[in-house]
Amino acid sequence: MTLWTNTKYNIKKIKAMQMKRIILFLLVFSFSSSLTFGQDKVKINLTLEDAILKRFSDFYPDYVPGLQWKGDSDKLIKKSDDLKSLLFSGMKNEGWDTLLKVSKLNKDLNLNLKRLPRFSWRGNNILVFKNGNNYYEYNVEKSTGEKISRTPVVGDNQDYCSKTGNIAFTKKNNLFLKMTNGDCISITEFEDKNFVAGQSIARNEFGIGKGTFWSPSGNYLAFYQKDESDVSDYPLVDITSRVASLNSIKYPMAGMKSEYPSVGVYSIKSGKTIYLNTKEGAKDHYLTNLGWGPNEKYIYLAELNREQNHMWLNKYDVSTGKKVKTLFEEEHPKYVEPEQPVWFIPGHDDEFLWFSERDGFNHLYRYNTEGKLLNQVTKGDFPVHNILGLDKSGNYVYVTGADKTGLNEYLYKSKLKNSSTKNITKQAGVHRYSLGAKGEYFIDIYSDLNTPRVTQIINNKGEIVKEILVSSDPLMDVAIGSTELIDIKAADNKTTLHARVIKPYDFDPNKKYRVFVYLYGGPHAQMIRNAWMAYAPLWMHYMANKGYIIFTVDNRGSDNRGFEFENVIHRNLGLNEMEDQLKGVEYLSKLPYIDTSHMAIHGWSFGGFMTTSMMLRHPGVFKVGVAGGPVINWKFYEIMYGERYMDMPEENPEGYKLNNLLNYADKLKGNLMLIIGSVDPVVVPQHSMNMLKRFVEEGKQVDYFTYPMHPHNVRGKDRLHLMRKILDYVDEKLNLLK
Repeated sequence: MTLWTNTKYNIKKIKAMQMKRIILFLLVFSFSSSLTFGQDKVKINLTLEDAILKRFSDFYPDYVPGLQWKGDSDKLIKKSDDLKSLLFSGMKNEGWDTLLKVSKLNKDLNLNLKRLPRFSWRGNNILVFKNGNNYYEYNVEKSTGEKISRTPVVGDNQDYCSKTGNIAFTKKNNLFLKMTNGDCISITEFEDKNFVAGQSIARNEFGIGKGTFWSPSGNYLAFYQKDESDVSDYPLVDITSRVASLNSIKYPMAGMKSEYPSVGVYSIKSGKTIYLNTKEGAKDHYLTNLGWGPNEKYIYLAELNREQNHMWLNKYDVSTGKKVKTLFEEEHPKYVEPEQPVWFIPGHDDEFLWFSERDGFNHLYRYNTEGKLLNQVTKGDFPVHNILGLDKSGNYVYVTGADKTGLNEYLYKSKLKNSSTKNITKQAGVHRYSLGAKGEYFIDIYSDLNTPRVTQIINNKGEIVKEILVSSDPLMDVAIGSTELIDIKAADNKTTLHARVIKPYDFDPNKKYRVFVYLYGGPHAQMIRNAWMAYAPLWMHYMANKGYIIFTVDNRGSDNRGFEFENVIHRNLGLNEMEDQLKGVEYLSKLPYIDTSHMAIHGWSFGGFMTTSMMLRHPGVFKVGVAGGPVINWKFYEIMYGERYMDMPEENPEGYKLNNLLNYADKLKGNLMLIIGSVDPVVVPQHSMNMLKRFVEEGKQVDYFTYPMHPHNVRGKDRLHLMRKILDYVDEKLNLLK
């Protein structure tokens, strides 16, 4: 059943443009006998170069640069179109007034900025920004400012403390602190490179994205530290020097020894570091979701066992490092996956909100600091993603989350003391919200399948207070076909799956079309939502216009449909996912305009694993496959992700055997190309090289291409080369078929 179709949303604009086109036609008719009455002007043909290189420029919807709230006020701030002025406006339909010009900023701080830098607010009036290796503060009301870093900050993972101006940063494997007086302090001084401080741990799983955490008032700096002494070195080769050199990374493979994490706390006042006593668990347990209590006395850690099926939320004393108590535990036969730290309720030093999937969807639960569950706060058949803040009364919390279909992203309001969750969003689509400091208004930026972007201000009832920008369609004059969202049944014949169908611009239902299936299929990813173009990149439309139907389905295991929908993949990665993808093929086979004898499939990373799986375990369904960065043998993949979904190899030997694609090399039919980055630190080259070796042993001819010195994916200018390689390969091989 078709849910939406890609039509233009601004009817008045379309009618006006059509009238202009008719007038233009009348003017030029005598010069062009090829034109017929009523024909629209010729559409621009989409080239692959344009689809890749202009996707985020010429063909990107208009946006409001730098739109945000002015500090803790209900004033709005944006940058001028030339990025040289900072403008402000109120809630009513007021115009925009100039607050600051870059020329003024340059003069007052003796800088030479070409445009306004990225900045954050301290209070209502002070801008904080970085220029080069220096940090600056500027008061927009007093027109005064200063360089607050005194001396340049040269290092990685820089973390600025807005309360004090102190800056944490790392050099190689050690952690440093740049003070506002110019002093530079070495917090750690490890000569052994196996010890790493101040950087992200657990390979960025469990929502971990950084390694330093300032306390609320900036009196302490907590930091992650890891001991990688027992983690295997993995060799990556650097070919940029005359003699290629070895770059060894630490890569813990499933079932092997892992890193040993710890948490340090540095006191600004004493200049000393203490370490939290987390040694009650095994050395290789996970220390995740570090969060500070508001009074800076306690740190809260979600600690997880190596098996990832048992979590303890523990409370630690900052002054001594001792564990105060375990507040609560969570267990699940498959896995528990904490991804967000405690969120303390403003004005309540003894109450916090906690994210949990315990009822089947990611929701909020209210606890006190003694570990007592007070109540579930949000509830419904949808996952909550983010906490925006409280309303003006302090009795309600605003959150964002998907809807029941998983296709939309909405704003919800829930009472803190019970689970009366209410959807505030009025327009379907994928929304991104920012709550004003007073808890009354939201910046709301959204799109849907037919709407490129709308930027507006809404109140806490979802009513539009101020419309800032309705973006025009940047593809109005480009030959773009239709995009449809459909529903199909999964292989269990009961679960609904969402799929996307892209047709050529000149689609003719009486013709037969080749098929290009694009997929990912793994957890924490969703290829299709009710956003502009349904998340489809422009190269798909380029390929469609060459005579293809482009098809994607989000199988069971993908994101935003609840815990049961995702964890069906446990211990058998690829199995149910393939069955669902085959249901997509079954749907296509029933369409009269589909040529099922000419079908290709492509995906990257987990999608590369899925592509290779489909080519080897269901040979003949697809005549061509292009697998980018493919996982081949889950024994070669890293511990944190691999063991969550597959358990350890010794615990699940049948699962690892069944989903080891090396075991199916002899089954290959058709044309398969593997593509990797030569220094991929995520899906290491060992995967594809072992696959090639097995293909050779089985006498199977395949194609292989590596992008020298690229990591897990190919970005930048070489992206065009990659997509040309993929799409030309598919086109060439399918054209050779009779």
